[in-house]
Amino acid sequence: MTEVMTYDERHFLEVKALWQEAFPDDAPWNAAETAIAEKLKLQPDLMLVAIDGDRVCGSVMAGYEGHRGWISRIAVSRSHRNRGVGRDLLAEAERRLSALGCVKINLQVVESNSEVVEFYRRSGYRIEPRISMSKLLRR
Repeated sequence: MTEVMTYDERHFLEVKALWQEAFPDDAPWNAAETAIAEKLKLQPDLMLVAIDGDRVCGSVMAGYEGHRGWISRIAVSRSHRNRGVGRDLLAEAERRLSALGCVKINLQVVESNSEVVEFYRRSGYRIEPRISMSKLLRR
């Protein structure tokens, strides 16, 4: 049985390894050293980990800017997939966002990642007709 809890610095190395497994071709600005440090500056209680025994088996970052909530960087180790870990992480992130007053959550998925798209569909998320745009401010 896994437990979802707020991230703590002691989880860093395991989350970093998890992200390397889950996001092997990720951009440098998404590196754990950068992303987690920045997340902990704002709403650290929305950086969550799933623990099985004493090991990290999943993580998610959520955020709320007063208008919309966001889910990002959700990852579950291969050894724990299809066991409800992602569902539990998502449910706790949604619970915490709702407690802040959030009424709508957005997220982005790489279009070709059909397995993850289906996970979110089963969790009640729907595809909206939007265009996702970005601008890199620094490298």
